[in-house]
Amino acid sequence: MPRRVMHRDVLPLSKAPKASAGTPTGEAFNAEWIDFDHGIRVGHLEPHERITQILKYRLEQRHGTPFVTDRWGRGVYWQWICWLPRSNREAKPVSSAFNFGCSKLYIMTDRSLRLFHCGLQVERGFAAGKPDYRGSLLADDWDWHRLMKGCSAGTEMDREIRRLILREGFMINVHGAEKDVVYDKKNFTSSRQIRNAARRCPADRWAGFQLYYPMPEPEVRAAGGYELVQAVLGAFNEVVPVMNLCMQVKIEDARPLPRIPLK
Repeated sequence: MPRRVMHRDVLPLSKAPKASAGTPTGEAFNAEWIDFDHGIRVGHLEPHERITQILKYRLEQRHGTPFVTDRWGRGVYWQWICWLPRSNREAKPVSSAFNFGCSKLYIMTDRSLRLFHCGLQVERGFAAGKPDYRGSLLADDWDWHRLMKGCSAGTEMDREIRRLILREGFMINVHGAEKDVVYDKKNFTSSRQIRNAARRCPADRWAGFQLYYPMPEPEVRAAGGYELVQAVLGAFNEVVPVMNLCMQVKIEDARPLPRIPLK
């Protein structure tokens, strides 16, 4: 498992908390519920076994603020699940009734590449036209605008993203054009690339940005359930500084990050 994304204050497997029965700490999670053929299993499980409840509980315990859970999928298996701070959504003067404009911590299974994602997602939605569902048209109060403004050379966001890509093994996906644009340490040079890729996404198509740690299927299969939960939380901790730079209302960072210039 990718130990390097786990902070010193995320407990290792040997120190799993002994919580009362039914508390969604992650001890009851089974890594086999990350299914690369069907999606992320949430159905036919007890509440404290579901990854939705586990990560919501752990995030709220860590950051001391309520999170909202959202997902794409239905039935037993969901394809994409996210958690967003309620305070940031409620601060939006136009878009507080919807989740689209908010930065999100997310997980998903990429079934074609057999990868499990955990990281940060910021959506642009539709920048023009008349979308089929309410709230998905880009508004002035969406976090997307702060993301795009920060994607310039020499900004704090640029330094954070470069650290995650070049040192920690994270990846970026900008989707919305004919083909997704993917960056890793082999082809990433500056966050300007993110802004340039986003500009090529047609205004009348859904677009967005993902900054994620990729876990190949063999790593997921080799992990215990609680260990996998800890790795996801570790990845979330790493992207919180970027998330805070996108949001109107910041959440408490997991730990101060060293500001070491990258060459």
